[in-house]
Amino acid sequence: MLWPPINMNKYRIFLVVASVSLLLDQLSKIYVDKSFELGESKRVITNFFHLTYVRNPGAAFGILSDSAIRLPFFITISLLASLGILWYIQRIPSEKQWQHLALGLILSGALGNLIDRIRFGEVIDFLDVHWYNYHWPAFNVADSAICIGVGIMLVCSWHEERQKKMAIR
Repeated sequence: MLWPPINMNKYRIFLVVASVSLLLDQLSKIYVDKSFELGESKRVITNFFHLTYVRNPGAAFGILSDSAIRLPFFITISLLASLGILWYIQRIPSEKQWQHLALGLILSGALGNLIDRIRFGEVIDFLDVHWYNYHWPAFNVADSAICIGVGIMLVCSWHEERQKKMAIR
């Protein structure tokens, strides 16, 4: 069976994290879109952090931003990733709550940027971290959720491997 019956209690952390993170992502983008002019920047921490409204038609670092296939490609990848996460979460035991949290973050990030691509054909970015004039590419809450989720999954994988090695000894 591809999709077994769903026990909502098992997925509570996953659903809450995905919902709250997606809501924060979309509300922050609505705020920036309504309150800033494109290209406008407001200093939050001098020489370190600004809110800067930019649009990114590509992926991280603007990859594929000029490609004719970028929009169908990114929409397809986001949909496949979301379906993959929904498939995978069912195979993770309920006691592995950190992995549920991580996958909730990753799903919310994929859906948050997917919503932007469908609505605008590009992603709203606004978190501008820099050291004086050395800027990291602007990003958003969805991007942060994906990175944090992937980081948690890596730590969980490392921890599981370490436990397996210690059990062998």
